[in-house]
Amino acid sequence: MKKVAFKSIPPLLFFLAIVCFSANSQTKEDRKSMMRDTLDGKMDFSQFLIEAHGFIPVPMLITEPALGSFGGLIAPVFIQPKKTEGRSGYIPPDITAGMGMYTANSSYGVGILRSGSFPKQGLKYRIGIFYGSLNLSFYRTLPQIGEREFKFNIQSLPIFFSISKKVWKDDIYLGLKYSYANTEVKARFDGEMPDFITSKELDNNTGTLGMFMDWDKRDNIFTANHGFRLHFEYNVNASWTASDFDYKHINSSWIWFKPIKPTWISGLRLEYQHVFEMPPFYLLPGINLRGVPAARYQGATTLIAETEQRFDLNLRWSVLGFVGLGKAIEFDESFSDGANVFAGGTGFRYLIARAFKIRAGLDIAVGPDSFGYYIVFGHNWNR
Repeated sequence: MKKVAFKSIPPLLFFLAIVCFSANSQTKEDRKSMMRDTLDGKMDFSQFLIEAHGFIPVPMLITEPALGSFGGLIAPVFIQPKKTEGRSGYIPPDITAGMGMYTANSSYGVGILRSGSFPKQGLKYRIGIFYGSLNLSFYRTLPQIGEREFKFNIQSLPIFFSISKKVWKDDIYLGLKYSYANTEVKARFDGEMPDFITSKELDNNTGTLGMFMDWDKRDNIFTANHGFRLHFEYNVNASWTASDFDYKHINSSWIWFKPIKPTWISGLRLEYQHVFEMPPFYLLPGINLRGVPAARYQGATTLIAETEQRFDLNLRWSVLGFVGLGKAIEFDESFSDGANVFAGGTGFRYLIARAFKIRAGLDIAVGPDSFGYYIVFGHNWNR
């Protein structure tokens, strides 16, 4: 089903961490020092993540406008640093996370995700399963009526996995991925079903087999200060992949980070998506920008360019600004006729785990016809 980004920060994380420590036999002084960085004495979760065997309970706020702009998500997360004997460069930690969510528009879901690697063998993998019931709005322009909003409930049970192999010493990975989902769509509006929806889309199976290339040279996977990531994938849906639909999908992205000065980190994101033939309407590419609700602007082709400038006020606190342009082109449209969408805003970050370079904070963004706030854990561009 359609990917929905959850921009989130654990607002009660400090409190829950202290509560967890109070339940064991450590002294008050030990618990207090565990929550402080040895470098500057400020509140920091690095030792907590490491000493607690990589486990931390993470309550999150869901602030996606398409999901009602408010909700909660509980995610126990295990972060396991990788041993680096005999290897140079950055090696991402293994991450295991469970989740349960509920939002203001009665969307809910549960799931589990595992992301890890075998550095000596040059292998990376991801596997997950999710059940969700999401209430989303989709927009179409109708003859003699103009743009109209259609509200749907989408219930889906997707499973997915991917595996990739390092094929060059400069961290270039080639891999395969597969996802399968059974999806049921129900209208949440009065009247007949619109013409752009076929009966097959109301109850169907999608099976997606993809090939991808990933070149990740960021200094860390949470909040990068320098480096880049180039990702390209080609996905196929067909009867032989256990799908009720026959279409192909290209998805490519490039993100880049460069320190202009030691306290000024400049970022750039470029993204391109295109589908051949017609997928289910809820899987059409959409513009993913802060300030733009998910699924608000869809097309056969989408392009996104966004820049973010972060200014570090000191070791812990940062402010940032961002602006982006998205373009959605429908099947029967020319490039010039496609919808142009501008969005931008500002925000702040706090370095909550120095050893892992994890920053978290709040963004406020304005789109062409919407306003949103986004609580971000790591970086907004992480996918």
